[in-house]
Amino acid sequence: MQKERKLKFSTTQTILLSFLGVILIGSILLALPISSATGKSVSYLDALFTATTSVCVTGLVTLPTVSTWSLFGQIVILVLIQVGGLGFIAIVSGVMILLTRRMGIGHKLLIQDAFNLNTMEGLSKFIRNVLLGTLFIEALGAALCMIVFVPQFGERGIWISVFHSVSAFCNAGIDIFAENSLCDYATNPLINGVTSVLIILGGIGYIVWWDVLRVLRSGAIKKGHFWCHLTLHSKIAITTSAILIFGGGLLILICEFNNPATIGELSFFDKMQVSLFQSVTTRTAGFASVPQENLCDTTSVISMAMMLVGGSPVGTAGGLKTVTVAVLLCSAFATIRNKKDATLFARRISYDSIRRAVAVVVAFGCIALVSTTLLAAATGANLLDVAYESVSAIATVGLSRGFTGSLNAWGKLIVIVTMYLGRVGPISLAVALGSQNESQNVISEPEEDISIG
Repeated sequence: MQKERKLKFSTTQTILLSFLGVILIGSILLALPISSATGKSVSYLDALFTATTSVCVTGLVTLPTVSTWSLFGQIVILVLIQVGGLGFIAIVSGVMILLTRRMGIGHKLLIQDAFNLNTMEGLSKFIRNVLLGTLFIEALGAALCMIVFVPQFGERGIWISVFHSVSAFCNAGIDIFAENSLCDYATNPLINGVTSVLIILGGIGYIVWWDVLRVLRSGAIKKGHFWCHLTLHSKIAITTSAILIFGGGLLILICEFNNPATIGELSFFDKMQVSLFQSVTTRTAGFASVPQENLCDTTSVISMAMMLVGGSPVGTAGGLKTVTVAVLLCSAFATIRNKKDATLFARRISYDSIRRAVAVVVAFGCIALVSTTLLAAATGANLLDVAYESVSAIATVGLSRGFTGSLNAWGKLIVIVTMYLGRVGPISLAVALGSQNESQNVISEPEEDISIG
């Protein structure tokens, strides 16, 4: 008797399909009349766009979230954001751990791929800490937001605070209190501060969380040895993030200092906090405290560069990731200086890490270029607006120069695909679509030098 062949998927393909499945389920729910504030169904394409931007924690919206969706629709969006931020596989595995206290090798492989980890050691504890840590920080953020939103919105302010906290931590950038994002709170230190901290904590990566806690528990900080006890990954992520946040904030402050359409009329303190918030939110968060279309062209280019870098690995942020960019730049400078090895913080960067960094950058660049070209052809809009939209989508940021709402059907489909590819990762997609069982050549091909540059 011939055995029935079962369809098997690789771990990467399972992750890709899980994201796609959540998006499709979310789109169906959002297309229901109960999800609409008016009681009439929105178009399926807009429902699909909203589901995609929620699961991919991007934040680009074709319809205003606050006025389009009912409470049920907003709950669906929030669940999609939470699932997208943490990852469907991580949430399911976390529930399984709580119920059964066990995790099979298959699930361990899924978690390892979902979080791009180098080892399967301690995965059950890792997932449990991720879920509990996320819920704690989101709850704390919501409580702080209530200080502002409850007096302003009454009981509804509780729901707004919860939604905003989860959206900020997951770097989604979707809100339910205004159609102009955080523009009405541009000079509110509490909302700016809480939102920025949530964005940074979500984007810095869970690996950095546990590494910092490990060093704090060891007592190294009392001896003045805190920094040297951190892993190389944490040092790169923290340093690169700090440079981007404060360096980017300074550049934005300089470029927008006299721009009356953004911060030109504000006090110096408010100019600094708005500039710093713009620098933080471009790291894949997507909340806007100033209209992005009012930024000068130089600031828009700076913002796009920061969008592409994004947050850090194993977090809720998107983009190329800070560690990827740092490794690539380090390798480039080592080559320019004719050094054999690339080093950071007195540690040699492995050749495999450099290869992966190059592959990620090339893949991101190709997707961004194709997306921009197709979107420009489909809409015929201003090239800066198109490029801003494409980069925002591929880096899962969610900032727009007022362009998303005017997208035609083809434009929406292009952005949907771009957001999905940006979230699941170009390399994961390439691996999933490639052959699983492709054997490696035993005999290497002949080597020959070529001219570069």
